[in-house]
Amino acid sequence: MIRQMVKIDEEKCNGCGDCVPSCAEGAIQIIDGKAKLLADNLCDGLGACLGDCPLGAITVVEREADEYDEDAVHDHLKEIGREPLSPHDEPIASAAGGCPSAAVKSFVAPTGGCPSARVMNFNESSVEETTEAASRPSHLTPRSSHLTQWPVQLHLLPPTAPFFQNADVVLAADCVAFAYTDFHEDFLKGKALAIACPKLDDTSPYVEKLTAMITQGNIKSLTVLHMEVPCCNGLTFMAKQAIADSGRDIPFETVCIGINGDRK
Repeated sequence: MIRQMVKIDEEKCNGCGDCVPSCAEGAIQIIDGKAKLLADNLCDGLGACLGDCPLGAITVVEREADEYDEDAVHDHLKEIGREPLSPHDEPIASAAGGCPSAAVKSFVAPTGGCPSARVMNFNESSVEETTEAASRPSHLTPRSSHLTQWPVQLHLLPPTAPFFQNADVVLAADCVAFAYTDFHEDFLKGKALAIACPKLDDTSPYVEKLTAMITQGNIKSLTVLHMEVPCCNGLTFMAKQAIADSGRDIPFETVCIGINGDRK
């Protein structure tokens, strides 16, 4: 039948994921770093996702398509763990691509760092808070975050994310930030971040994804931070393999952190 359907321009799409939770039917997911319409019969054609695309990559067109199938939508939402929504309801995150943790965001602040962390920790515009913070013992004074993006988990990161473009990238084992006190100051400032656990994660796609980050993101350098435990060395091996597969010769560094938090 001829009806209205959502159309996604993959050339414009940067994989940010803002459209995913806006689709009440769960018909859009991020696949290989791009928003994709999973099936015609899952899309009602109303275009509730249009306003949430920051790049204008989504439009509604009239074309031949399968009829909208409410039963199929119900089964699909059940499969991905979402409750049925009306197009006017507040979007609910799903574990299959609609989760806000997968929505790519770059944090921009005039003074650098993550704005949400700065607001929660220390509001520089407030004289009262500045005075109060100055009077606190140094070990109680909140520090600014140097995280400039979201998400950070390697599984959730699209290689084409804008914050990887021409960036210095830190690939850190999950435990590093907990073990090393000055992780933000010493390693994260001015860099993009990816975290992973070579022991507990499903690492099968990691080399391919890292290779794509190096080639498609044209990253400038890669620093691997790993713990001293033997299983953590897998992160270094994957990074080296990805660099070799990319065919690029980029600056590469590894840093080992001890389980007691010291730098080896």
